[in-house]
Amino acid sequence: MFACARSRCALPVMLVNMTLNLRSPSALSSLGRQLRSEDYRFITVTPATHRRVNRRAENAWAHGLRDVFGWSRPYREGVLPAEIDRLLEEAGLREDAGQSAGETGHRACIRASTIGRQLYFHSAFPTSDDDAVFFGPDTYRYVAALKRSLASPLLRRPVRRAVDIGCGAGPGAIELALCCPDATVYGADINDDALALAGINAELNGAAKLIPCRSNLLDGVDGHFDVVMSNPPYILDADELPYRHGGGEHGAGLSIDIVKAGLARLLPGGSLLLYTGVAIVAGEDRFLSAIRPLLKEACDDWLYEELDPDIFGGQLECEGYEQVERIAAVWLHAVKRG
Repeated sequence: MFACARSRCALPVMLVNMTLNLRSPSALSSLGRQLRSEDYRFITVTPATHRRVNRRAENAWAHGLRDVFGWSRPYREGVLPAEIDRLLEEAGLREDAGQSAGETGHRACIRASTIGRQLYFHSAFPTSDDDAVFFGPDTYRYVAALKRSLASPLLRRPVRRAVDIGCGAGPGAIELALCCPDATVYGADINDDALALAGINAELNGAAKLIPCRSNLLDGVDGHFDVVMSNPPYILDADELPYRHGGGEHGAGLSIDIVKAGLARLLPGGSLLLYTGVAIVAGEDRFLSAIRPLLKEACDDWLYEELDPDIFGGQLECEGYEQVERIAAVWLHAVKRG
């Protein structure tokens, strides 16, 4: 999602040198509308589940839209409707697939997932590149918690100006923009592919006031906000992939930095909304212990809750997690002192 590069914000953003190799944003937008017309729906699962399902013999080749754009399976000629296949190629997001059982085919270099009525483009599976635009179960938990907070009495200010730090493909920023149509929402990220897809997804889903903005931890974004929100990476990743690696102790470093930056840029009565994963060591939430003094100093009120007590269990076998007993998904809603 983001790293530690320093950059300035250019609005609106026009992007080049993308490793996604998106040739025609308008073709990708048209492809999204075509998928909608076909009543396309897909819920993105964890990478581990994705691998297990795709390894089944009957799933070696795609048989329809969900297989191509959800499960990222290779497809033979004639599987996709001709117009959808044409738009995929025009967008520059169709590649040749390797041979299987003497057959050749194509593969989509993009994936599409849905949250309710909204459709979001993001990186194809597997997301192994440094600049992969990730979307998964955390995204669904983030959006659900965000919507609850937007209807909560803790939301003290009308939302006129908001920012999503590390917006990725834009689902959080877009869902907020749709819930608060009068708000200007900045989708901030340092990943050019993410910003391009966030802009396309915003147009596709009718979030006209979303502004993709190249920024790291609010660097280059001026002013203060009614809402600062984020769903940052929180894992200690051996390869330090930006969309996974949170740094610091047990991956909490980036989340702590976001709390500091967000509280500093909120208007009085503004809300910091953060979804992250935290390491529990001997029953102690180390992330909460680190941010509690910051919240006491800056906030009138705050809510902190576990949304899921046990996620990424396989991570506990990795270096750096020897003393961790579980990783929990948590939600923070903190209100800046008035």
